[in-house]
Amino acid sequence: MVAEHPGLPASGTEEDGSAIVRVLSYNIRSMRDDRAALARVIQACAPDLVLIQEAPRFFRWRKAAERLARAAGLVYVTGGGTTAGPMILSTLRAHVERTEDVLLPRTPGLHQRGFATAVVRLGRARLGVLSCHLSLADRERYEQAGLLLERLAALEAPHTVAGGDLNDRPEGRSFRRVAGVLRDGWAAEPWGGEFTSTPCEPRQRIDAVFTTDGVEVLGCGVPQGLPGVREADLQAASDHLPVLAALRVPAGG
Repeated sequence: MVAEHPGLPASGTEEDGSAIVRVLSYNIRSMRDDRAALARVIQACAPDLVLIQEAPRFFRWRKAAERLARAAGLVYVTGGGTTAGPMILSTLRAHVERTEDVLLPRTPGLHQRGFATAVVRLGRARLGVLSCHLSLADRERYEQAGLLLERLAALEAPHTVAGGDLNDRPEGRSFRRVAGVLRDGWAAEPWGGEFTSTPCEPRQRIDAVFTTDGVEVLGCGVPQGLPGVREADLQAASDHLPVLAALRVPAGG
């Protein structure tokens, strides 16, 4: 499904001090695909914040993260190998107050999971940020959805945004647990494409951007048709499609 919607607003600061913030959530499959296409997609989306999943996390992962950030015109904030995959990148517009890398309780036989978190300021707006990649196992995934909500609240920021690969569809109980407390960006203001998996034949929405109630969603979806984002690059960059959201974050806090 593709939503009819005008182009997303550019990043900036409004007269009342609120910040227009572009947030991109992207599962990059450990950069095992076309790295140049990946960098082009990210750069064309012009995000202020990039919430990565499946960042490189083993041998020389920091150098890989640095190369991706540099190629996309961004800087590394936190996460990667220290969180078992979730990572945050940003532009220099974001002033980072603090970061915390979180490893979640691990179920024997399943992959380690974690959250990359930060509190940032963009002008006069203060925003808590979380990148996540939830479990493939239903029971563990549901528990992690609850931990996501707890961790966002623990950031003690006036407004928060979370993005990631939930490994669950909107009708699933883990997705519904998160969406029952936070605002689902696509459901609030659909823009672009809906489905994020797989790039060649998108048929399910398992990646999403969520916000707390004080944040206004101006548009959210897969950036298909966005100027500069080529369909060939979307298909070559990863086994997921990214989710781009434009948010209005009030000043204060």
